[in-house]
Amino acid sequence: MRRGSKDKYTAEQKRKAEHIEESYEHKGVSKDEAEARAWATVNKQSGGGERAGGSGRKKPASAKSEDRKESSRRAVATREGHSRNSKASRDTQTVDSLMKEARAKQIPGRSGMRKQALIEALRKAG
Repeated sequence: MRRGSKDKYTAEQKRKAEHIEESYEHKGVSKDEAEARAWATVNKQSGGGERAGGSGRKKPASAKSEDRKESSRRAVATREGHSRNSKASRDTQTVDSLMKEARAKQIPGRSGMRKQALIEALRKAG
C-alpha cells in the first residue's frame, strides 16, 4: 500500500507513525489499513515529511500580531494624553493609577481607601 518514499520524514515522525500503526493493529485493523491511517495521522499533525525550505508552519510573528501590538501602543498613548480630572475618566482608571494621583496630591489616608473613596478624595482635592 506504500505510495511514496518515507525518506523525507524525521525520525520522530517515523516513530510516531510506527506507534500509531501498532495501536491500530492491536485494535484489529489490517496491516495495510493501519499503516495508511498511521501516515495519514502523522501528515495531518505535522504537515508531512521534512521539506527543503521548511513547511511554512513556523513563521515569525504574524502581521495580525504586530497590528494588535501597535493598536495597544496607540491606546496607551491615547489614555495617557487625556485629562484625568473629569468624573468619567476617573471611573475608568485603575486603583493603582488613582493611588499614584492621590500620592502626588498628598491626600492623607489614601492607603486605606477603596476606589470610590479615592475618586471622591481626588475630586475634593481639585
